[in-house]
Amino acid sequence: MAEKIKQTQFDKVGVNPFSAPTPGESLTTPTDMPKSWERPPQYTDQGNAMEAVYMELTQIDNLRKLIDLIDEGTSLDEIAQVVLYKGYTEGKWTPDLMILLIEPTLYLLVAIADYADIKDYILYDGEENDPDAEIHGDDVEPVNWDEDDEDEEIKTDKMAEPKAESLGESLLSRVESELPSKVEQLKGDM
Repeated sequence: MAEKIKQTQFDKVGVNPFSAPTPGESLTTPTDMPKSWERPPQYTDQGNAMEAVYMELTQIDNLRKLIDLIDEGTSLDEIAQVVLYKGYTEGKWTPDLMILLIEPTLYLLVAIADYADIKDYILYDGEENDPDAEIHGDDVEPVNWDEDDEDEEIKTDKMAEPKAESLGESLLSRVESELPSKVEQLKGDM
């Protein structure tokens, strides 16, 4: 009987490297049962796809979970990646359209965080250590010329307000009109 001379890395973890699918095996699946990403996408227009993202994220149950995630410190870009990739795997849009939806989805998530009064949200991991994100001269304390307003807090935003170019006119108006009331409703429930 032949004995193994040397234990491989696969033997150490108990994995058979030859139990993987054969290359090209996915091409032999029946054509009448394609995967969702192998069919034509549900949305081909960026505006319609963004409307679907908005409707999905602002459902009350999803919005509650989303606000909790943002409040716990999950970065907005990770949330956007999960939401958009999920839509791709469900056959809602193509990878190209998914890339186009990144910016408006981030603006939507920023708006949700702002309406939920979450001011210390994380836009992306490593943001605080990124030298490109620093504003030159930001560490300089401004001179207060008006002595009467010493107690007034200076508000700084990480991102500008969503614009019609990124969200679209109709969706921007819905964000500005519907989203605050939905977030207030959630605040009242908590």
